[in-house]
Amino acid sequence: MHSAHVDTFARDHLPPPEQWPELRFDLPELCYPERLNCAAELLDHADPGRPVFRTPTDGTWTYGELRARVDRLAHLLTGDLGVVPGNRVLLRGPTTPWLAACWLAVLKAGAVAVTVLDRQRPHELRTMCEIARVRHALCDIRAVDDLAKAEVPGLRITTYGGDGLDDLLNRPAPATPYRAVDTAADDVALIAFTSGTTGRPKGCMHFHRDVLAVADTFSRRILQPRPDDVFAGSPPLGFTFGLGGLVVFPMRAGASALLLEQAAPRQLLPAIAEHRVSVLFTAPTAYRAMLAELDGHDVSSLRRCVSAGENLPAATWRAWHERTGLRVINGIGATELLHIFISAADEHIRPGTTGVPVPGWHARVQDESGNPVLDGEPGLLAVRGPVGCRYLADPRQREYVRDGWNITGDTYVRDPDGYFRYVARADDMIISAGYNIAGPEVEDALLRHPDVVEAAVVGRPDEARGQVVVAYAVLREGARADAEALRAFVREELAPYKCPREIVFLDALPRTATGKLQRFRLRTEGDQR
Repeated sequence: MHSAHVDTFARDHLPPPEQWPELRFDLPELCYPERLNCAAELLDHADPGRPVFRTPTDGTWTYGELRARVDRLAHLLTGDLGVVPGNRVLLRGPTTPWLAACWLAVLKAGAVAVTVLDRQRPHELRTMCEIARVRHALCDIRAVDDLAKAEVPGLRITTYGGDGLDDLLNRPAPATPYRAVDTAADDVALIAFTSGTTGRPKGCMHFHRDVLAVADTFSRRILQPRPDDVFAGSPPLGFTFGLGGLVVFPMRAGASALLLEQAAPRQLLPAIAEHRVSVLFTAPTAYRAMLAELDGHDVSSLRRCVSAGENLPAATWRAWHERTGLRVINGIGATELLHIFISAADEHIRPGTTGVPVPGWHARVQDESGNPVLDGEPGLLAVRGPVGCRYLADPRQREYVRDGWNITGDTYVRDPDGYFRYVARADDMIISAGYNIAGPEVEDALLRHPDVVEAAVVGRPDEARGQVVVAYAVLREGARADAEALRAFVREELAPYKCPREIVFLDALPRTATGKLQRFRLRTEGDQR
């Protein structure tokens, strides 16, 4: 279909068609028109008087106010700043309504949004700008220093939130509505960079229809939001988990979101009570941490709790349920697929499993050759649906997409009743003396000990056994570090061969800016000991 992009870089650098995954549009709501601008879709169908974004300090924006501000920004982008459809525009800043408005304006103007984390450093920013050929950036004045230090050739940085006359929010602009660029449904809307722990980042290109498809599958069918819901959570908007949970999903439902610049557990809990948050998005580690802080906080407004980013241990699920009565919706998603594709809610939840394929998605477990394995046997998770992996000019496309399926890099087991159970990342399986040991299973056992707040398990090379299990644990404040007692506890929970040979106590586990555990750093530390 005819692209609206004048700058054709993104389309020109899509993988060749034969390397694309098979796309499936099995639900009626996934049959989108050929011409589609997702920002206009999210903005133009809501009641203008209803709230859309809330903040602890700056009050509430209505849909009407957001639309007017987005239109003003879109006029500035295509006027003063010279952005043309297809240009990549980098967005950087803490989670605020203005960052969300900039994202919507970039898409409404037909450009390609490249939202990055405000914690990423100059060399990381420079690499992403080089890969995506970024020449325009909208940056919160508080996050501009590292972007300037990146010294990206030809990059025009426009700040917002400052006092200068050239600040984006202080520039004169037409107060008239902005007519959204008539983009094709398969024009690239955004490039999301993987938050992987090693290697060169991969730019994942997603279309305008993809943004709506994740809302019309996981959010609509599993989350089932209501217009009076208030969403909140910890993931930043540069992380697709946060972009969906804090912008796309609430807006698609005509609901609102509380946007927090600081969203650690100690900030989340009082915010839930004060703003009557009903839908919460955060990671397993945060749910575990909030358990220790729950006393004295009112979480009665919550009706939906969503966990993704890494595996949710059954012990954490049960502890949260016992304390709050809330059943956490577990899910697995990927930057390559934009959001969650396996999950379950309400009475369909089974602790210790991820769930079943979200309506509109298909999944199976297969071997390295692409053959489906029997139920109960571990293998590689393969997924397909309305969104698929399209790396930006990256040979690793052939690794992720095989025979039309997206291979997520996770080892899973499909139970006979159709539920999918996480085993480990495919490269995190520990093979010791011929036994296959899944690190997350050992972590789950460690987390059942009342003194353990966080746990990570890796394999360390061993001449006799090939690998041995090494555990890293973070204890609650005041707890005594007793490795032998903790090993004895695990031996009561698991078969002896799964028990860690060594337990190392740390103050904190190494994590990426998006909260993912960096096991490679623990392996490296172990190799150097």
